[in-house]
Amino acid sequence: MKKSFFLSCFLLLLSDITTLSAQSSSNLNATSFSSKMKQIPNAQIIDVRTPGEFMQSHIENAININIASNDFQQKIATLNSNKAVFVYCLSGSRSSYAMNILKSMGFKEIYNLAGGMMQWRAANLSETTANSGSKQTDQGLTLPQYRALLNSNKLVLVDFYADWCAPCKKMKPYLDEISFEMKDKVVVKRIDADANKVLARELKVDALPVLLLYKGNKLVWSYKGYISKEEVLKKLKTNQYL
Repeated sequence: MKKSFFLSCFLLLLSDITTLSAQSSSNLNATSFSSKMKQIPNAQIIDVRTPGEFMQSHIENAININIASNDFQQKIATLNSNKAVFVYCLSGSRSSYAMNILKSMGFKEIYNLAGGMMQWRAANLSETTANSGSKQTDQGLTLPQYRALLNSNKLVLVDFYADWCAPCKKMKPYLDEISFEMKDKVVVKRIDADANKVLARELKVDALPVLLLYKGNKLVWSYKGYISKEEVLKKLKTNQYL
């Protein structure tokens, strides 16, 4: 009886190990992600962002399967689960979730772009548009134009955001409140990172949201990720009297 029990446990463990060994998934930085794609002919490259984001620019040869769409898994199922899949989004959060779905669907070899397109751009790797194979051109703010925004005798709080970013959406209402409530002391500027790719790269904005606080054109504080209104107010009041 005991032998039978231990044999069953052993076979179950062996089955799990075999399944795990048959699957491989990795989070790669932008350079490694790019190199790995070049090593695999006809790589399956999946952009899980929205169609609007994809139209602006994407990695060459990628196909767009929006992770927020109702038929995401249905479309993923049309791919070859025995071939390597490369998945990415803007910051890496949506693609990490997609990687878990791919694992559950039995895909054998999955690579996720850690840090997403923001890290890809920080590494100065090329992008293309959906309408042509040309390198993406940026129509956003230039660095001189950005610096001009900082010319103020008030504190200038810059918020880099994206429409898809949940923490960004959560912070917007209180940033609007600060803009109104402290308008005699603080100027709040919100900048869409998607529409200002070159600027974001030049300022090393590689995640979202990002807050940058300037006083007299000098950066005095920065923060990456979600932060509460109370914490932002503390920083504003501290720097106001420096």
